[in-house]
Amino acid sequence: MFFFENYTVVNVLIFLAVLVGLLLVNELTRRSKILSIIVYIVVPVVFTIFVWRSSENTEGNWFAWVKCYSALAGVIGFMALRYIKKLQTNKYFLFFPALILAVNILEAVFRDFEVSQMTAVLQNGLLLDGGPWNIINGIAGILNAVTITGWVGIKVAKTKSQDMVWPDQLWYWVIAYGIWNLSYVYNCIPDRAFYAGVALIFTSTLAAFVGTKGVWLQHRAQTLALWAMFTLTFPNYSNIESGLFTITSTHDAAPKLVLSILAIIANVAVLVYEIYKIRKTKRNPLKEELYSDLSAYKNILKANNL
Repeated sequence: MFFFENYTVVNVLIFLAVLVGLLLVNELTRRSKILSIIVYIVVPVVFTIFVWRSSENTEGNWFAWVKCYSALAGVIGFMALRYIKKLQTNKYFLFFPALILAVNILEAVFRDFEVSQMTAVLQNGLLLDGGPWNIINGIAGILNAVTITGWVGIKVAKTKSQDMVWPDQLWYWVIAYGIWNLSYVYNCIPDRAFYAGVALIFTSTLAAFVGTKGVWLQHRAQTLALWAMFTLTFPNYSNIESGLFTITSTHDAAPKLVLSILAIIANVAVLVYEIYKIRKTKRNPLKEELYSDLSAYKNILKANNL
């Protein structure tokens, strides 16, 4: 195969189990404030004290730790926005989702640039081989962060689940993010990319496009936090001996280059369209929603009773 190899019936079933598990827990927690507090606050505190501090679990690189706690910070911040009414009209707090999203993107950009300097380095059980694809994808990630718009229009859905709705975060930005993030994972977590990349990205995208519209960032933060907690709890989950999570990267340069080029093309396209909309509408993306005239924006509001 071009991107991945070592497919077996067992690890394909594990892949499907990861998809279903993430979708299920994401759906259950977004519908329950109490369950959300247990899963995203109580469990991480307990595991930080009693599980993640163990010697076996502290061998991971800095990125695994930063990603876990930044994802959890995002989830908890979004919960505060969803359940505390005063915050829903606070223009400074409305900037928090955009800030935590940009920070998460730039963490990965930094890691891409870091890996670009490595040649056949074995780090935490992962073979890292950097190259121009890391630089290209890092630039794509910067563009992805730059094109974040419309946080001033973030709202809370008038539904039982009280989801955090970001109407200006439309499908083309989400797809550009997904391509960039898949490229990042393929570059920097190669032998876990089928699960941490394909499964994780597909889960949040499916939940946002097929399920609750306009809630992609909430889905992304929750599923990412769940996966990050899993990887800190079971840092050796992808060991070849287990036979469970063993679909691995081919480690060829060609697929890395293909993904990085697709990522930068997608994000340049979003940037060009954003500049076009700014010039046409005369709107300031730092202070206003940019895409409020589009039918996709209006459909998101309608779907969430807004």
